[in-house]
Amino acid sequence: MFGRMLADNPQFNREAAVQVAHAITTHRVTVEDDYYTAIDDLKTADEDAGAGFVGEFGFGSGIFYLYACIDTGLLLRNLDGHQAIGADACAALAEAAATVSPKGKQPSFAAPARAHYILAEFGSVQPRTLAGAFVKPVQGGDLAAASVAQLEDWRAKLDRAYGPAAEATKVMDVAAGHGTLAEIVAFCRDAAGHD
Repeated sequence: MFGRMLADNPQFNREAAVQVAHAITTHRVTVEDDYYTAIDDLKTADEDAGAGFVGEFGFGSGIFYLYACIDTGLLLRNLDGHQAIGADACAALAEAAATVSPKGKQPSFAAPARAHYILAEFGSVQPRTLAGAFVKPVQGGDLAAASVAQLEDWRAKLDRAYGPAAEATKVMDVAAGHGTLAEIVAFCRDAAGHD
């Protein structure tokens, strides 16, 4: 899915069929500091009863926008036409994007977040990111709802200006009670059959 380059065996090179942008927050974030300590297990109480190290770690939390795009035609070509493998790969990527959190600092922050909102689209026109929705950061008490509203508004404006970018869509909105992850995964699996 993500391509490969082997300098010694260029016949095995594959162009990446997946594009993933860096996640951005949809609003302003304040970075806060937390200190941490480390104990030197080899020191005895007679030598030093304090910490072996004291440091600071900056952290913040936010509502993130993440964009990923799969070129299903290129994916199927990379897989020599194996549609079942392509469908499984697209489904697995959709599920992972919604449920997997980075493992770093989990003992300190316990942040195994899940996606609040997913918009999956399929179409034959050039894909487009919706990151422009957050050029002006969202504000208010419910940043998640404001982010979804701003994203949907920006998507409608792009579709009005350029024409519809998707032939089919599927939405999961946890707060509004619309859609499920299983429906998103099934949609992505079906889309993999198209090139």
